[in-house]
Amino acid sequence: MSWSRNGGESRGYHHGNLREALMKAALDLIAEKGTAGATFAEAARRAGVSPAAPYRHFRDRDELLAAVAAEGFERFAKALQAGWNDGRPTAAEAYERMGRAYLDFARQHPAEYVAMFESGLPPEAHPVLDQAGQRAFGVLREAADVLVASMPVQGRPPALMVALHTWALAHGVASLFGRSDGSRRKLPMTPEDLLEAAFLVYLKGLGAPTS
Repeated sequence: MSWSRNGGESRGYHHGNLREALMKAALDLIAEKGTAGATFAEAARRAGVSPAAPYRHFRDRDELLAAVAAEGFERFAKALQAGWNDGRPTAAEAYERMGRAYLDFARQHPAEYVAMFESGLPPEAHPVLDQAGQRAFGVLREAADVLVASMPVQGRPPALMVALHTWALAHGVASLFGRSDGSRRKLPMTPEDLLEAAFLVYLKGLGAPTS
């Protein structure tokens, strides 16, 4: 594939994976400068193409960031699903393992995590991003359904509420204490131990089996 301008071939654009190259460039920029530094022009420069070339694949910078965030959510969903492992051997153990998978993803893929949660993009304006985010949350919701079913019928909470609380707990621990950059808060325990303790207190309060 080639792209020409004024009869000449644009230097550096000889590959057929420009979309992927731009997304990789955007991730690199996010890692270095945050989402504000991931500009369309700089992503094009990093990918080695003309400032006009990205418009072949993305309407604007927001659409590029939405694509990056959506891909992150897809990987995130797979990581959570692997952690949950269909609730084996018990729902409580699998739930804790899924929480650890949440923290692992945030630590191992910090730029994607920032794109997913700090880009400021309204999901309703980007259907691909919205759908990917819903699929990731769907893993939490599925796990919460199974966990809630193991609780005493008397006073059993709505599974959606439990899923949302779980998300808030895991995201809070990951954002405050589990980051791989310099903004991580100091903690006299590991983020995993903190999340495990939070889950234990929360689930015991709901009457869920915890072992």
